[in-house]
Amino acid sequence: MGGLEAGAIDQEAHDYALWERRVDALMMLLSGPRRIMTVDQLRKGIEALPPDAYDSMTYYERWIASLTNALLDAGVLTTEELGARMARVSARGPEAE
Repeated sequence: MGGLEAGAIDQEAHDYALWERRVDALMMLLSGPRRIMTVDQLRKGIEALPPDAYDSMTYYERWIASLTNALLDAGVLTTEELGARMARVSARGPEAE
């Protein structure tokens, strides 16, 4: 959090998981020419996370939480559609990633 000691920053290069690359691509698409979402909206959604959720999430988990909430709030996606899609993805299993 701003101004608080957070410890050393890991500056080692690392590969991103497929889902992390997809979250990044989703943000690029949403903030593209149609401007469905802005970087400021992404940041606002991340900053609105409860402290315990924020602390327990990784960088891209925070992004996807913010993106999801913004799409739900804008009516682009419904909770039913999201739940159905999550069930289909879950049924595929981890090897499908």
